[in-house]
Amino acid sequence: MSWRDRLGLVHIYTGNGKGKTTAAFGLAVRMLGSGGEVAIVQFMKAPKVYGEQKKIEECGALIESFGLPGFVHGKPSEEDIKAAKRALERAKELASSGEWDLVILDEICVALGFGMLDVEEVKELIKEKAENTELVLTGRYCPEELFELVDYVTEMREVKHPYQRGILARRGVEY
Repeated sequence: MSWRDRLGLVHIYTGNGKGKTTAAFGLAVRMLGSGGEVAIVQFMKAPKVYGEQKKIEECGALIESFGLPGFVHGKPSEEDIKAAKRALERAKELASSGEWDLVILDEICVALGFGMLDVEEVKELIKEKAENTELVLTGRYCPEELFELVDYVTEMREVKHPYQRGILARRGVEY
């Protein structure tokens, strides 16, 4: 029995605390270091903006970012919604292909929280993923109805954050 035969569980990293993407990328590094194949689809994040994007690609992961420049505040634009739907289609392809040991859907829960995606489509993606593909969903606002479909649910809880003192996101730490 290969170590890959034991893969196939589903993780959710959610909550308002820092560290959801960081945890997922840590798992990606662990998988790459074990000889695994990793694919990452980023929802809500533009390409070539975040520090992790270039480095994880250099490590051998496939990373595709579908977000538009700038943050979504309030109601998302039609362009933001279209980008999220394109990301979901790509995520379905990757997760169901059987080619990847680990597929990370970074910030998919935020896209759900903003109403950019239908939770039923995400449920379908989870149910139709390849048997031995480990799947990770990250982001705030994860609908609790997804919890029953998955194996791990980790909630990052903010206790204290520099933003509360007016310290904005810093390169290399928050992005």
